[in-house]
Amino acid sequence: MKILNTLSKTKEEFKPLAGNTINMYTCGVTVYDHCHIGHGRSLYVFEVMRRYLKYKGFKVNFIRNITDIDDKIINRARTWADEQSISLQEAFDKVRNAYIDSYYDDLKRLCIPKADLEPKATENISDMIEYIGKLIAKEFAYEVSGSVYFSVRKVKDYGKLSGKKIDDLLESVRIDSDTAKKDPLDFALWKKAKEDEPNWDSPWGKGRPGWHIECSVMSQKYLKTQTLDIHGGGRDLVFPHHENEIAQSQSLTGKTFANYWIHHGLLTIDKQKMAKSLGNFITIKAVLDKYPADVLKVFYLQAHYSSSIDFSWERMEEAKKAYERIDILLGKVKQLPASEPKTKEILKLKSDFSESMDDDFNMPKGLAVLFDLVNLCNKAIDDDDRTLLSEGYFLLKQISDIFSLTFETKELEGISESEIENLVQLRIESKNKKDYIQADKIRKELEAKGIILEDTKDGTKWRRKL
Repeated sequence: MKILNTLSKTKEEFKPLAGNTINMYTCGVTVYDHCHIGHGRSLYVFEVMRRYLKYKGFKVNFIRNITDIDDKIINRARTWADEQSISLQEAFDKVRNAYIDSYYDDLKRLCIPKADLEPKATENISDMIEYIGKLIAKEFAYEVSGSVYFSVRKVKDYGKLSGKKIDDLLESVRIDSDTAKKDPLDFALWKKAKEDEPNWDSPWGKGRPGWHIECSVMSQKYLKTQTLDIHGGGRDLVFPHHENEIAQSQSLTGKTFANYWIHHGLLTIDKQKMAKSLGNFITIKAVLDKYPADVLKVFYLQAHYSSSIDFSWERMEEAKKAYERIDILLGKVKQLPASEPKTKEILKLKSDFSESMDDDFNMPKGLAVLFDLVNLCNKAIDDDDRTLLSEGYFLLKQISDIFSLTFETKELEGISESEIENLVQLRIESKNKKDYIQADKIRKELEAKGIILEDTKDGTKWRRKL
């Protein structure tokens, strides 16, 4: 199995440190707003990776953090405080709690489970303070007027993840109002509290942690290791976030922070960067109000995780049609027993799927195998090959589970399954009597209630409309 490692820029054979156990950490959401579909892609692709690694027989310890102290959260809290005439601290807690709840609602609607642990930054402040203290003791960090900064120039190989060089960084460094730093490249480990903003006590005075320190602390603390097998996140986090994680972690421990760095590509909207200022910020909730979660997942699967992917409603319609092919087949075979693959055709597709996923989690190729399987099963239905169909059904369920496709449908409104069956039988009787007007009337009545009828050689089947 090979993984494209951002650190080496090459595909490397994957070898966990502890044999069969994988320690995996990914950067989670910053809770200042509802999650958008770019967040959804990140949540989804790392869940598929976790599932596939488990399918391969690995024990996966998976941690994903929640950033619940950040400038964006504080800025949103200031707005809420003004609008609701409440204190900033009260508004800060309200913002955090509201968007943490929203995030978990998104996970539930996506039918994606939580990571094994999802620690919050605010729950680990004391550990961050201890970590920062050790960096100061080792002279990799310094305190100035209540803030603490990391000395970037003390890391000889700084920039090895992103490929950036210090001299180049100096030319493009952001103009910073923080003139207390000894070097413009240094980054904050601890920020002195501004007036009335949320803060915690520390040896350097009241303040709050910087962004980068939280992931180093929480990944090592909860995975109980100084070297992670896999660290993941979006490509936009390579620099400065992940670069700075490496610098501070390896400066403290003297050990490699993560052996494999996996970064997914970003999501654009009609080939433009998604941004509120452009009016193209689309939330997970907005998409799931229109489509089942499985359709959004099929959309995500159509591009390699490391590539960018462009979202449009037209592409969602294409994903819906593709998904319906699988859903229709499942409706035809779900009453069959599922049998472990033994026949040559099914074993070949199983091997093709593993080969695709072993090659840097190539999900589009894996999805293509799934549709090859759908085609084979449909042919088996035409040939009345029940053995092939049962084995195909078994593999279909396996691949669908790895891709976290649940085939859950909305509850039927205003009609029960027994009523559907009765109407289907009435339609059959009408057709037998050559009363095609009545038969068509029943079909349209069911369609209006979200039920699609399909006439097959085995009789009339029905399924819910997506």
